[in-house]
Amino acid sequence: MSTPLEVLKPLSVGQERLLNVLMDKEYEIVGVFGPTGTGKSLFCCAYGIHCVLKGEYKRFIIARPVVDVVTGKEITTSELGELYYRIASTYLEDIFSGIMPLEDLQKLIKEEKVIIADIHYLRGRTFDDSIVFLDDAQAVPPESAAEILMRIGRNARLLIAGDPVFQKPVELEKDGATLLREILLGEEKAAVVDLGLKDIVRPGAKRGIKITLEMRMRKRPLSESEAKIMESIRIHAPDADVVTVIEFKKEKEQFGIPDETTPDALAIAKEGYLGRLVGRGGERIRNVESETGFRIRCVELTLDLKRLITAIHPVSWIGKHIKDVDFAGPELLVTVKRAEFGAFVGQRGSYIRFVDRVIRRLINVGVKAMEAEEEEEESRRKRR
Repeated sequence: MSTPLEVLKPLSVGQERLLNVLMDKEYEIVGVFGPTGTGKSLFCCAYGIHCVLKGEYKRFIIARPVVDVVTGKEITTSELGELYYRIASTYLEDIFSGIMPLEDLQKLIKEEKVIIADIHYLRGRTFDDSIVFLDDAQAVPPESAAEILMRIGRNARLLIAGDPVFQKPVELEKDGATLLREILLGEEKAAVVDLGLKDIVRPGAKRGIKITLEMRMRKRPLSESEAKIMESIRIHAPDADVVTVIEFKKEKEQFGIPDETTPDALAIAKEGYLGRLVGRGGERIRNVESETGFRIRCVELTLDLKRLITAIHPVSWIGKHIKDVDFAGPELLVTVKRAEFGAFVGQRGSYIRFVDRVIRRLINVGVKAMEAEEEEEESRRKRR
């Protein structure tokens, strides 16, 4: 009989890397972080059950917080009793729907080869010959996560999954997933796999993330200058649905950004409304600029986050040299062609620090940059 892992096929480069890391026993701890719909829980659970069915480990233990999505309150077994385990079991049934027969999964749970554990009651326990999976780490207090690390015994592996951007508690600067990722990056025999928007395969997940980004932008309080711009837009472009406006003159002055190539503010329109905001020949936005005294650039809200980066970056042509913009853990990672990396970062990092500050204000996510690795390989192939 095939195991769930043998049935699964990676549908993205990130998922393929995750599978390879899971199958490599060199890593005692594997952390996978990224948005919903990227297959984090699916691949980790499939691997855990695969190992139990193949006799590599005796138990697959799942520690996952149960959170009230309305209040954000974490619920324990002492509050829910048996309902807690039923909710957790349903989560497994949903994951393996169409991949593994329900009766086979229920049999593994009944035989205690698959165990649901409440993260609040792990003290004093030791997990030998086990795969332990901490899911939804962003909702777990860091102290509880550390407790799980201490419970790992002989012949055991720990898997950690979380979303440090879209599902983390808004009030926390550093949630459990972010802190665990930082720790694992410096640990021996630990691997971190970051999944991004390009790894999303679940239907509806991308739409949900786009809506989440839009809500985050709409909820941010406007400064006096931003409110002035927004009010002017309502007058001159009344049929344009504008998500938010962000003004960054102070940041330009702070980081020495050239005024002639960089706008003073960014107006973000809902997808499909950019034309109404700008107006025929740009007349609407020019009227707003004349009335407010700010140089304004307009952009449409999509999941092509390269548009946001290039809209505020001081180098007008830099977009041609950006290979990719996607989430990596709790930040946006911008991959730039090696030859133009300096132009993207700016002297003493002034450009990347400017972009980071503006994007943090906009969506509460930082920005990092790295050189594209494949460029050297391409030149080698051409020389051959």
